[in-house]
Amino acid sequence: QLQLVESGGGLVQPGGSLRLSCAASGFTLDYYAIGWFRQAPGKEREGISCISSSGGSTNYADSVKGRFTISRDSAKNTVYLQMNSLKPEDTAVYYCAAVRSGGCPPLRKQYVYNYWGQGTLVTVSS
Repeated sequence: QLQLVESGGGLVQPGGSLRLSCAASGFTLDYYAIGWFRQAPGKEREGISCISSSGGSTNYADSVKGRFTISRDSAKNTVYLQMNSLKPEDTAVYYCAAVRSGGCPPLRKQYVYNYWGQGTLVTVSS
């Protein structure tokens, strides 16, 4: 069974950090670009970051640029999202998704992603 599982969400104070993980089972992520998306309460899901299959290229939404870092570990078949300087507006359910592509699609093209995780909740609050 092909599956993506996110973990690492939780409650954090403003200015704090979290690292999300996206682990794959049933397939290797080596041939997939991986995107991170989030959906805040009452809002549409938005793309926030993507990493190419090789890890050599990344992109970020303006809302997280300079604060979030995406990376991947081929040996662990896992992609990470390091989130620093968290703000209350970062509160959302975070999803990872995989698309069989070397490069990253535009973040707005969520429909091209083949596999999605179930999401992990991040709450930024004092």
